Amino acid sequence: MSTISSRPQPSPSSATDPLALVDVDHVRFFVGNAKQAAFFYGHAFGFTVEEINDLTTGNRASAQYLLTQGNIRIVLETPLVEDHPATQEIARYGDGIKDVAFTVFDAEKAYEQAIRNGGERAAEPRTAKDHRGSVTTASVKTFGRVVHSFVSRSGEYALPEVKRGGLFMPGFRKFGAFALNDFNKEHACGLKFFDHCVGNVELGKMNHWVKWYENVLGFSMFKHFDDKDISTEYSALMSKVMASGNHLIKMPINEPAPGKKKSQIQEYLDWHSNTPGIQHLALRTDDELHSVAELRQRGVDFLAIPDAYYEQVWERVDSRLRAHGHSPVKEDHDRIRRLGILVDADEEGYLLQLFTKPLQDRPTLFFEIICRRGSQSFGKGNFKALFESLEIEQGRRGNL
Repeated sequence: MSTISSRPQPSPSSATDPLALVDVDHVRFFVGNAKQAAFFYGHAFGFTVEEINDLTTGNRASAQYLLTQGNIRIVLETPLVEDHPATQEIARYGDGIKDVAFTVFDAEKAYEQAIRNGGERAAEPRTAKDHRGSVTTASVKTFGRVVHSFVSRSGEYALPEVKRGGLFMPGFRKFGAFALNDFNKEHACGLKFFDHCVGNVELGKMNHWVKWYENVLGFSMFKHFDDKDISTEYSALMSKVMASGNHLIKMPINEPAPGKKKSQIQEYLDWHSNTPGIQHLALRTDDELHSVAELRQRGVDFLAIPDAYYEQVWERVDSRLRAHGHSPVKEDHDRIRRLGILVDADEEGYLLQLFTKPLQDRPTLFFEIICRRGSQSFGKGNFKALFESLEIEQGRRGNL
């Protein structure tokens, strides 16, 4: 998806499947101050503050900012009234992700099928329309505070039009002249689309939610990591990666595993009112070195990778690539080390990845920047180095 077209596409017959997922329509954050959050994500990560729906457009309940970059769409929503659903959630959890929304061919039919499959209602189908077209949405509950909305679009609100810069849905207007948007056009960060979205659940609940994604949304297991794969001397976790039928949408589900000290999953739950939720978004780029360098220049704080990691990584990665008939890592090795980027390989190729530190005061949300050169895995060879870095940060926060 350097380009959007490189993303797996639905098959022609999928239009007959109510739960065929066309794309990640958007990810909705509930935040305490959408105006300030929009400036943060625009400045730090290069997002365009594209559209707004607030008091100036007649919305008396909330302020919503649409941020875009490549095929990534993030909606930041702040409640303006006491009885808005986000008001209590923000007080309880802080800023965080509420909704991972999927574009479908018919939102009402997708919703009805999900309910028949055992899903629980979050929001009944509703349609917003004007002379440009219509957008229908309906939502089901998944783990903890999170919902999945189904979104179907028509007319000028159809997804191809939105990708070309059309209005997101009725009620939104273009944000207008903004110096930060002009700067971001000149200094692009190169983020293209959502690669995956990771959820944290309580100990013993991972398999429950694996079954939920299988039964309700028709996902299947893509990868599985246990505490032997993801562990250090002190902590461990288990993870199962769920994927939609065409592997377009990937949702890893993590749960803590017993260890000498507290895992990052348990730290998340402790600071998220013991409620499951979305821990991080992985954003894909075609050029990891450019994206990470630009983000560092903007002040993004990434996890620190110890120098000892680079004393062993090239032999491990390049030998595995050669064993499977692939060329070695083409990116400059010394620059990878200077930028602190992690590298891993599997039978299909390699990947480059790096994780930010928490994006807010509670350690409950971070981003991953990932570039895939064939590999469709999640950096299994990096788990130990990554978790040791995470543990250093947990120790500094007093949460290990």
